Amino acid sequence: MTADLPEIVTAAMRLAPAVRAARNDAEAMGRTPPGLAAEITRAGIYQMYLPRSLGGPEASPLTAFRVVEELSRVDGSVGWCAMIATAMSLNLGRLPAEVGKELAGTPADYRAAGSARVGGTAHAVAGGYRVTGRWNFASGVDNARWVYCTCTMMDGDTPLRSASGAPVLRAVWIPIESATIIDTWSVMGMRGTGSKDFTIEDVFVPEARSCLSDAAPSQTGPLFNRRAWYVHLWTPSAANALGFARGAIDNLAELAASEASTLSTSLLRDRSMVQARVGEAEAIVGAARAYVFDTVGRLWDTLCAGQEPSDQEVAQARLALVHAMHESVRAVDKVFHAAGTNAIYTRHPLERAFRDVHVAVQHGAALPVYFEAAGKVMLGLRPTEPGW
Repeated sequence: MTADLPEIVTAAMRLAPAVRAARNDAEAMGRTPPGLAAEITRAGIYQMYLPRSLGGPEASPLTAFRVVEELSRVDGSVGWCAMIATAMSLNLGRLPAEVGKELAGTPADYRAAGSARVGGTAHAVAGGYRVTGRWNFASGVDNARWVYCTCTMMDGDTPLRSASGAPVLRAVWIPIESATIIDTWSVMGMRGTGSKDFTIEDVFVPEARSCLSDAAPSQTGPLFNRRAWYVHLWTPSAANALGFARGAIDNLAELAASEASTLSTSLLRDRSMVQARVGEAEAIVGAARAYVFDTVGRLWDTLCAGQEPSDQEVAQARLALVHAMHESVRAVDKVFHAAGTNAIYTRHPLERAFRDVHVAVQHGAALPVYFEAAGKVMLGLRPTEPGW
């Protein structure tokens, strides 16, 4: 029942008609249309992980999941931008509270885009750093107030290195006005995300608006637990993919009630093959979603009890997330093929869902190596992959 859901989830549900009305414009414009972005901003959806101490909602991972899932069910690109912005608001928990308040503003309106990819350099100067570089895949950058940039720390022309010999990486926050956006976003899917490049040219960043890229959170509380960081970061990624799949099943059901095919006059819904594919897709999505809710929910309960999660708890949650993303692709493929040639027309949402979900699964949250990493934990080994 909607009465039992957090307000921010019901807000996402209320936005569904506006998202549906704008999805063709989003595809054509290559971004979330400004009017819709403003409505999403007012609902607080672009800052779901922003700490309460900074004026944000500090939503739980499964609350953020429900919001992104609802939006993605209607338009995956809009859901994707909400997912990315949510991840960016989690990163703000690494800065001191007074700096975070400055970036978020009063009332809080924290909207950031950027990249964990190393795209630039940072040279230490009095009071901070001078930053130059180019970063890609900055989803939602047209709607951002800040850009988040990962840089290599430099000593003259030479990268600084840690005791282990790895380059020292620093994250910096820069006002959008100091960035130049470059429209490189000509892609097969997720066109409405506006995941463009941006450049920074010799911009001064105060020391306080930066931290080491792997710095421990300054915020306390379950959401900012370091062991669970990637679980919380990527739970909305699984929601985005599962939202795609749920929307695709909805779209096929609508199509099947009115369309036949070139080889038969019987409606799609009356064909055993279509019925079977819908049943299979429903089971795939339902099972993957339940696995996410079970493992992420149990991990969250552990954190809320003030306990550190076990390796098994973290591994199960991370496994559920990567599994959900790949299972979402499988479900979309089933309903796309069940629709036959009806689904290949760009006027039909199934065509877009097929393109979009195959792009979404290229995200770092869905790397197949995470199956291997989780398997190592199940076998009593320690993963060597980052973030474990």
